[in-house]
Amino acid sequence: MRRLAIYDMDKTITRRATWTPFLIHAARVRAPWRLALLPLAGVASLAYLAKAIDRARLKEITHRLMIGRAIPPADLAKVAQTFAEDVAATNLFADARARVEADRAEGWEPVLATASHGYYAEAIAAQLEIGTVISTSARRDADGNVLARLEGENCYGPAKLRLIEAWMAREGLSRADIRVRFYSDHVSDVPVLKWADEPFAVNAHGPLRRLAVSRGWPVLDWEG
Repeated sequence: MRRLAIYDMDKTITRRATWTPFLIHAARVRAPWRLALLPLAGVASLAYLAKAIDRARLKEITHRLMIGRAIPPADLAKVAQTFAEDVAATNLFADARARVEADRAEGWEPVLATASHGYYAEAIAAQLEIGTVISTSARRDADGNVLARLEGENCYGPAKLRLIEAWMAREGLSRADIRVRFYSDHVSDVPVLKWADEPFAVNAHGPLRRLAVSRGWPVLDWEG
């Protein structure tokens, strides 16, 4: 039986969220003048909090402001690589790194499943030698340039489970063929936590911590 250890990323294996820091990093590296657009990104965030736009649209708007309408994939890969190196040096829980290695040593296959864009999540996963990443995808134009628009669903909430199942289908895996551990900090991942054989609440915020205690799920607090 194939055994998968699936990890959420932001605030599960990283100490802090990564999207806004990535946008700032990308602007600094490619076009520092775009940092002047940060207040507009803040306005978009307020619109999200007011429920005027959803998370997917927020990503599209902030990507367009801070990175641009289209970027060659090689250029984006360079930005993602330097960002991932910084994340590995300053923003990874040491306990998360140790858990990935422990799971791997026990025969579990590490998988990253994150709402973050794959174009930088894959570079962060590579820092942990995680080869499979299930994430939000960006649309591309006819020349292969990465666009600010999303391709498919934002990998968040129930959509994360759908995207995991879609990946399984591409791999030719049925649910009966695998055993799953899943690690997350946030209640938005409850659909995947309920679906997993071994759910873990990691660095959990209040709602998830309370739910985990009520359901008897292990609660892990990672430090270092």
